[in-house]
Amino acid sequence: MRSICYLFLVFSLCLFSVETVQAEGSSDRKFWVKTMIRIIDPVYQNLSENRLRENMPVEVNDGLNNGKRADVTHLEALGRSFCGIAPWLNLGEDDTDEGKLRAKYIDLSIKAISNAVNPDSPDYMTFDGPGAQPLVDAAFLAQGLLRSKNVIWARLDNITKDRLIKSFISSRKIKPSESNWLLFSAIIEAALLEFTGECQMEPINYALMRFEQWYSGDGCYGDGPRLHIDYYNSYVIQPMLMDIMAILKQHNIDCDKFYRQQTKRFIRQAQIQEGLISPEGTYPVIGRSNAYRFGAFQVLAQASLMQILPETLKPSQVRCALTKVIKRQINAPGTFDKDGWLQIGVCGHQKGMAEDYISTGSLYLCTFVFLPLGLDEDSPFWSDKAEEWTSLKLWNGKPVQRDHALYD
Repeated sequence: MRSICYLFLVFSLCLFSVETVQAEGSSDRKFWVKTMIRIIDPVYQNLSENRLRENMPVEVNDGLNNGKRADVTHLEALGRSFCGIAPWLNLGEDDTDEGKLRAKYIDLSIKAISNAVNPDSPDYMTFDGPGAQPLVDAAFLAQGLLRSKNVIWARLDNITKDRLIKSFISSRKIKPSESNWLLFSAIIEAALLEFTGECQMEPINYALMRFEQWYSGDGCYGDGPRLHIDYYNSYVIQPMLMDIMAILKQHNIDCDKFYRQQTKRFIRQAQIQEGLISPEGTYPVIGRSNAYRFGAFQVLAQASLMQILPETLKPSQVRCALTKVIKRQINAPGTFDKDGWLQIGVCGHQKGMAEDYISTGSLYLCTFVFLPLGLDEDSPFWSDKAEEWTSLKLWNGKPVQRDHALYD
């Protein structure tokens, strides 16, 4: 009898432990989804109803809504937010509460994109100007379509697809600078290759050639011929390199050697990023474009999505680290205005953190942190028990494996 009671107790404790672990991951995922929706909802509700230009503020670094970025900020809001939520949308709808919520935003995204490329819409967005900025956000939109091609691209009507393709082609008139901008032209061509079977290979080949030359070592590329200490390896460079070469491989275009090298560099960059997250969920605010907030961790988020994290990092410790970062920034007073739009800042409302090219729409690059929501909830990232991340373990005096550079 005692043996039976003991076995029952052990079984109950094990069951409790499993349920506790599942609850931890489920709670984090619900927080991520809730936060993502809070950020993007004003964009998609308004754009789906052709009211984005009417209702979205255009805050810039002098605090004035004077329209100096008003011609480009709306495409920024769409392209960047869509690029971040695309893997989540690509899971499709199901009968769960989250699946039903996803169904809602799949529908809103399709309506929003359709309105954005409809010349008769008050929210019509051009990809060939004014100025050069539309190239950037046409590229993010293209990257988002690649990340959600099984659901969003597949469900767009033929008129919208045709308009998108023509809009992407029109962006060719904008010539990128010798910097991360080369990748904007390249990923648009990669999207055209994926969705039409044809593209101009020269922008792709030139971008890959340049970044092979600009590799600076230890998992970092220069943004141009010189290394910049900022987060552009994560905002743009390494995620776009990965996604461009993934498309080339699918179309049997040889890039295997560079892709193998880049994958190692990408994994190293993810390891560096995880190590930057302090026990308090802060990180070094260095370089430019810090108003993109936790979008700085796109590499770590994408490595989690692709399930290619370094062997030294458990997926659940990355989940816990990123959750801490998101909470640290999203809960700061002033992150949102009274109508729910993001405001300029890193931790709250800090308009002085914006460069001249930053406006309200730019801020939606922060959604890049949400890429792991493209994983099923039973993946180790979401289902494994909570784990301390590297700096939390280190500063609590626990054993931590020493770091070392990548020599390639």
